[in-house]
Amino acid sequence: MSAAPADGTPPETVNVGATAQVPLLNVANVLTVSRLALVPVFLVTLFAAGGHNTGWRLVATLVFAIASITDHVDGQLARKLGLVTDFGKVVDPIADKALTGSALVGLSILGDLPWWVTIVIIARELGVTLLRFWVIRYAVIAASQGGKAKTIAQIFAIGLFILPLPAGFAPVSWVAMGIALALTVATGVDYIFRAVKVRVNHGG
Repeated sequence: MSAAPADGTPPETVNVGATAQVPLLNVANVLTVSRLALVPVFLVTLFAAGGHNTGWRLVATLVFAIASITDHVDGQLARKLGLVTDFGKVVDPIADKALTGSALVGLSILGDLPWWVTIVIIARELGVTLLRFWVIRYAVIAASQGGKAKTIAQIFAIGLFILPLPAGFAPVSWVAMGIALALTVATGVDYIFRAVKVRVNHGG
């Protein structure tokens, strides 16, 4: 949930306090928090009836899709209605990571996704979150275009693994996950450089 400031500051790195004062309790932030609230609901449906019941997996896919859609909607509303807040910039990516992370761990526990895939993605996401807090005193590093593409790729790939698809669709699911992994690693490296640049520019 970020927008380019009027002074031309790049949207991916915005100084703390640069965001105009808007109410913390607004529809965009409510949607973001709602996404967090849907995480336990998703996990319950994912593991229901042993985790491989076709009906429950379809329900889990639906819950995952609804939660994922809120990520697009809250960002659109924040920009359109001028509801961009530093709270949203920080909590929005955390909500994304909670949703995708829980899905990855759940799929690995069920044996549907190798643990190494889950570890690579979660390690990157936790690392980026720590980097955000490392520089939050100086700036809020909002999601870049690459980061947004990574999120879309992850959601699409994870969705394919949650769906109870026939075995013949496995290659398609793995191609999607391969793209998501590549974007995950590439954007992770980019965040490292951006965070270090912020600290260096502020004498950190």
